[in-house]
Amino acid sequence: MPELPEAENICRALDRSLRDEIISKVEVFTPKMRTPLEPLLTASLEGRRVVKCVRRARYVLCHLDDNRAIVMHFGMSGVVRVEDITVPRRKHEHVFIHFESGKIFRFECTRRFSLLEVHELESNGVPAILNSLGVEPLEDGYTPEYMLESASGKKTAVKPFIMNNDIVVGIGNIYATETLFASKVHPERAANTLTLKEWQLIVENSRRILKRAIELGGSTISDFLNVDGSEGKFAQELSIYGKEGEKCPVCGSQIKAVKLGGRTSAFCPACQK
Repeated sequence: MPELPEAENICRALDRSLRDEIISKVEVFTPKMRTPLEPLLTASLEGRRVVKCVRRARYVLCHLDDNRAIVMHFGMSGVVRVEDITVPRRKHEHVFIHFESGKIFRFECTRRFSLLEVHELESNGVPAILNSLGVEPLEDGYTPEYMLESASGKKTAVKPFIMNNDIVVGIGNIYATETLFASKVHPERAANTLTLKEWQLIVENSRRILKRAIELGGSTISDFLNVDGSEGKFAQELSIYGKEGEKCPVCGSQIKAVKLGGRTSAFCPACQK
């Protein structure tokens, strides 16, 4: 599943490709992905200009010049490309958005769990459907104090806690696993038992890891591709994710794994307490 770094790189690439482009036509080839796609045909997108592309959590929003946005989420297998008309349509490309310049935005999703909709923007620059999301991990609101306060009275394990989008967005399974290892915090620890110092380590390490993943284009563990079809390279720098049974890169102990919230959580029983 594309996580925050992948969504950020898609957003930056789309902003470079589509900013100030004017929509000329919309084509829909499939009735629905996660939600129906046919409303795109009646959304009066023709003639609208793309003002900018921004990210909120794992959503990418292409702001238009009429206070609306094209909102997209990539589900398990969403891929977007900007190409020209000479490239034949691929089997699982469900939507084409044509631009006056000749560019075509193409949305591909083999599993059809992705989302592509048009929404009005609120005064905060995001649609109402995203207002309940937590803080962004790369912005100022994500602090050790905020996490300590949010965890007060919460006996849930820290791993699913930091993956909870109502608390902080975009720290998915890969990055939560890597963050807790770097912070020497066991994934099964109750969130309300962590100290301010431990939350400081988690905040600092998650930011560092996410920024590095963005720099390298994401992790590309499954079938995610960047907007230009390239793969992310952060998977080559993973310390512990997906390495159950191997030796810990720090102490040499055998890496273990536990299921938390339905997700496999690798950890080092010696390093993480």
